[in-house]
Amino acid sequence: MPAHFDLLIRNGTAILPWGEATAAIGVRHGRIATLQAGASDTAEQMIDASHLHVLPGLIDPHVHLRDPGNAAVESIPTGTKAAVLGGLTAVFDMPNTSPAITDPASLAWKQAYVPGHSYCDFGIYIGATKTNAGELGQMETADGVCAIKLFAGSTTGDLLVEHDAGIERVMRAGRRRIAFHSEDEYRLQDRRPMFSTGMPYATHMEWRDAECAALGTRRILSLAHKTGRPAHIVHVSTAEEFAYLAAHKDIATCEVLLNHLTQIGPECYERLGGYAVMNPPIRDRRHYDAAWAAVADGTVDNIGSDHAPHSRAAKEKPWPETAAGLTGVQTLVPIMLDHVNAGRLSLSRMADLMSAAPARIFGAVNKGRIATGYDADFTLVDMKRRRTIENDWIVTPAGWTPFAGMQVTGWPQATIIRGNIVMQDDTILTPPIGNIIRFR
Repeated sequence: MPAHFDLLIRNGTAILPWGEATAAIGVRHGRIATLQAGASDTAEQMIDASHLHVLPGLIDPHVHLRDPGNAAVESIPTGTKAAVLGGLTAVFDMPNTSPAITDPASLAWKQAYVPGHSYCDFGIYIGATKTNAGELGQMETADGVCAIKLFAGSTTGDLLVEHDAGIERVMRAGRRRIAFHSEDEYRLQDRRPMFSTGMPYATHMEWRDAECAALGTRRILSLAHKTGRPAHIVHVSTAEEFAYLAAHKDIATCEVLLNHLTQIGPECYERLGGYAVMNPPIRDRRHYDAAWAAVADGTVDNIGSDHAPHSRAAKEKPWPETAAGLTGVQTLVPIMLDHVNAGRLSLSRMADLMSAAPARIFGAVNKGRIATGYDADFTLVDMKRRRTIENDWIVTPAGWTPFAGMQVTGWPQATIIRGNIVMQDDTILTPPIGNIIRFR
């Protein structure tokens, strides 16, 4: 007797944990029910994925959706709409909002706000401060919390724990992996008087130099070994860090950003001005090459966008008053597909870095792979479609992308979340159905 499903995806090339295969994927009650649906099986909804690749739902584990904050720049509804238009099924949102997510009350607000406002599934970071270590152990296991985030170097917002004693105190509060912005604050402040307002935007990578990042990462990993607390170093940007991290995989995982795999200084500063300024900075070709080598040899665990929008006025101020941070959640998948087509990595490796890895690193339950019993999250992509990224496609209210005018090959055609077709052919098809993710 034929089986009946809520959704059937036929004829696509699925990126499975064990390799590529043509699969007939049947979905029931938001979960994958089979990868071998019969020819006579039926469904409420059918997708013919001929000529498409079916990826496990892609995740951006590093976004700043500015909510609570300034909705004229970004919000959870607009940022997650951008995510699903760009082929993402989940995002993990950083805590340096206004006010920041650093206590049970602010966390409770976000937990309640996400359902009904987010278009994709959602993880929540909580921010470490100099005074909240006593609460972090309990907060890190609350519903929807993916990790603690600790800023050891100053960036957007007022969260900063720069001294070893404070970092160690946070590391001893709880057990789960902590995500670190690991630039060294002391070196940043010591070097600041060397530079003056109005210097070229490329000065940003001179001030926040490679040693600033490498010193910060070495300090964090020393404390990780001392306390036994696993660390996740976000936005690794230097050859020195990649080499060091490769020798410390017993205690640390790491992320590289799309920008550090795509843009190269100083050319990007000459072309984009303040729209190339981010923390840590986009660096020169030596570090770009090291980032791709670290992807190739497995040192890099995951890829994120560090989507951090600002208004045009804030980005166009003279250096160093220009706001640091770039948009990226909507362009992450198309540009990574272009890198696949350019031969820099395989599609299976991309799926590992952008789906299985964030689920594995942070313990996202039922996410990260196409397998029976897992959430029916899929990113369907056309690897041959060519398209130019333009500002008018960007739905983030800030209204710009540093990749405007870039032609890419490979494009997300559909975003499916727990069996719901949320986006297809550049069209949002559902209201906000996102939910907070459960983490181990």
